Parts: sequence; C-alpha cells; structure tokens
Amino acid sequence: MPLQQMAADFLLAVKKREDAGPFLETLANHPTNDLALSLSTDQEKKAFWINGYNAFFLHLRRDEGVNKPAIYRERLCHIAGLAFSLDEIEHGILRRYRAKLGLGFLPNLFTPGHIRKLAVKKIDFRIHFALNCGAQSCPPIAFYRSDYIEQQLELATHSFLETETSFDEKVNELHFSRLGLWYLGDFGGRRGLRKIVQRHLNLGQANSRIIFTDYNWEENLDNFAEH
Repeated sequence: MPLQQMAADFLLAVKKREDAGPFLETLANHPTNDLALSLSTDQEKKAFWINGYNAFFLHLRRDEGVNKPAIYRERLCHIAGLAFSLDEIEHGILRRYRAKLGLGFLPNLFTPGHIRKLAVKKIDFRIHFALNCGAQSCPPIAFYRSDYIEQQLELATHSFLETETSFDEKVNELHFSRLGLWYLGDFGGRRGLRKIVQRHLNLGQANSRIIFTDYNWEENLDNFAEH
C-alpha cells in the first residue's frame, strides 16, 4: 500500500474511532529506504506528514492519554522503521528544520540527518492552517492529497483567516491569530502577513498595525473539517 494512502487510512480510522492498531503496524513496518523515495516532492511530503501528524496527535492524546509536553517531544510516531516526535514532523520536516522557538527565523542546527533528508524543500506557511494540536484555536483536520493539496491548502488558509482574522478600520488594526507571531518568519514577517490577508480577504492596509490575538488552548478533539 502506498505511504500516502496509509497515512490517510490511519487518520480515517482515528476519526471513526476504529482500532488503529493495524494502521500503526503497517506504517511502522514499511521499508525504511522507501520513505524518501515515495515522498520525493513537496506536495507528497506535505500530504503525508500533515495527515500523519494529525492522526498521531489525536491517537496519542485521545486514545493513549499522552499529555503535553511529552506528546510533542517524545518519539512516539513509528514510521518506516524510524521513530519521530511530533515536533520533528512539524518543525523538522514540514518547516524545514526551523527552531521551534525562533519565531520562524532561526534554523535548528541540531536536526538529525534523516530529518534533513525528509524535509520539504521550501517552507509553506499554509501548513499552520492544516496542523491540529487539539486546541480550540487550532484549524480543523482535513484529509490531504498530494494531487490536490495546493487547492486544499488554499481553502484551509482562506477558511481559517475568515474565522480568526478581523480588521478595525477606525484604528487601522489587523487582528491576526497568534500563530502569525509564533511563526512570523514562515509568513514573511509582518509585511508578509498583511499581504496574505489582503490577498485572501481584501482586509487591511500596507501600514496596518498587527495585533496578535490570544490563543484558546481549551481542548477540542475531533475537530474535523466538513468539506
């Protein structure tokens, strides 16, 4: 079975609260040397690792009862003979080995070689509107396909911005999710954030002051997109 299908099937099983054991076993036992070969393009990498991240997070948190910060830091995701942490998947692979606490500007100089080999070639800020960490302010979970992921990420971005972004014209303030601050470099700085909102929602001005809204960490599991 292709790797991308494995991740999607795993995510579907978790969504339906079915036994995830067979999918975990299949993913764990997949040939190691096929991992990089099967995920050669950024589209393939993003589809597989986004689905995998969301499936593993929900399984570990809801089904296994793993708490923070262990759920992010410990290597509990077994794929193709390797063990990954959720942090390694997000910040190492999907964010091309950026430091978790560097606001998107600093590389992680201690990234293992296999993570570097698997990482995307170009950071895509839209992944932040696709990864779900079980909080109220997180974007909903969708099923991503490599052959349609550009359209899917555009839709996820537009949907998230519509919900989480507003513009106060009287004081020229653009209110943006705190994700924009935590990963400011991924978004191209404040200038990049303004351009993204203008492109998707036609809100704000080139000189709008950006206010980063509070993040609601109240737990909200099983938040799946309707589309």
